[in-house]
Amino acid sequence: MHVMVLGAGVTGVTTAWYLRQAGFEVSLVDRQAGAGMETSFANGGQISISHPEPWANPSAPWLALRWLGRADAPLKIRPAADPAQWRWVLAFLRECLPWRTRRNTAAIAALAVWSGHCLGRLRDETGLEYEQRRRGILHLFNTPREFAQASRRVAELAHFGIEARVCQPADCIAIEPALAARQSPLAGGIHAPGDESGNAHLFTRALAERLAQAGVRFHWNTQVLQLNHGNGTINSIDIADGAGRRGALIADAYVVCLGSHSAALLAPTGMRLPIYPVKGYSITAALTKPARAPEVSLTDESRRIVCSRLGDRLRVAGTAELAGFDTRIRPERIRPLLDWTRQNLPGLIDEASIEPWAGLRPATPGNLPLIGSSTNTNLWLNTGHGTLGWTLACGSASALVALMRGEQAPVAYPFLG
Repeated sequence: MHVMVLGAGVTGVTTAWYLRQAGFEVSLVDRQAGAGMETSFANGGQISISHPEPWANPSAPWLALRWLGRADAPLKIRPAADPAQWRWVLAFLRECLPWRTRRNTAAIAALAVWSGHCLGRLRDETGLEYEQRRRGILHLFNTPREFAQASRRVAELAHFGIEARVCQPADCIAIEPALAARQSPLAGGIHAPGDESGNAHLFTRALAERLAQAGVRFHWNTQVLQLNHGNGTINSIDIADGAGRRGALIADAYVVCLGSHSAALLAPTGMRLPIYPVKGYSITAALTKPARAPEVSLTDESRRIVCSRLGDRLRVAGTAELAGFDTRIRPERIRPLLDWTRQNLPGLIDEASIEPWAGLRPATPGNLPLIGSSTNTNLWLNTGHGTLGWTLACGSASALVALMRGEQAPVAYPFLG
């Protein structure tokens, strides 16, 4: 059986990997010249199993109001005459209800734990190298009020089978000595030792190279124009190559892993996916003092900023911006990332080497990815992973392949169909 995967980001490439491992004939289509060139290119670099709570939670509306009008706000909405944007915002507000947040958190946690196991097995089997560090993630709290919730969060994580412990400021510095140079005092932290960090782009590229060696065919520089459907099945896809030449590709089954572009592609088939692009930013810079640089990945819970060391470079990422498909890099959104680095890790990066980036996270209102079957018998979905794309990639892909083989899903999750 020939399965065609649409999209070669980390979700698409891991989907192709598990399909090939299960014995399927696989091909992969992407509009870029290589794997992991869009949302997977310069993300925060975390495998963050310890952060299953979605952005949509009871505190989110009040935080959004507090941040309203601030150019450097962690969450910023740029209103547009776009019905899809406002439908998504209203659905997001509904997902902030406490019982929905609890349901979504439990589902994300289950999938994240499973995905962590899958990633570990994949790494053991392949020996992939992607600047990974297995020192956990240290979640930082800047005020006593925020830190007061740490014990509750640790207890909740334990309920989901996720190891974490509350850390006093001295504990945080013992875990990550680079924080000793921080210019303001810490209130405390949470350390999740089972989390990881690394370079998602390198991971995706390296896995794509293994797929090519295993006989998977790649259609690079190929734009998916539309799905041709009838009688409840997808018959072919219309495509255009880099020179604009049009054609068609045919397979027995298709998997949509096109991130924020999935909704537009599937709309003509009658499916309305609740996916909207949420832009995130990052900076990557060379380290001036590698010996003093952090080894543990950091998450600033107050400012929604994450930091990961990638070899002799530092990646700092964060913020969320609803601005449609605009990928322009706005200096006022990059500035908070640079300011955070100066305050928390002073003097550790070469500011002249900074590479800014912006990418579109394919977010559902409740942060639950859409995984499973569609209304067409040979069309499957693995998309909408939002801020946890790399964290959930391996688990989502392995679960989807199990469903495609008619097997019971290996994890408790609200799969489609």
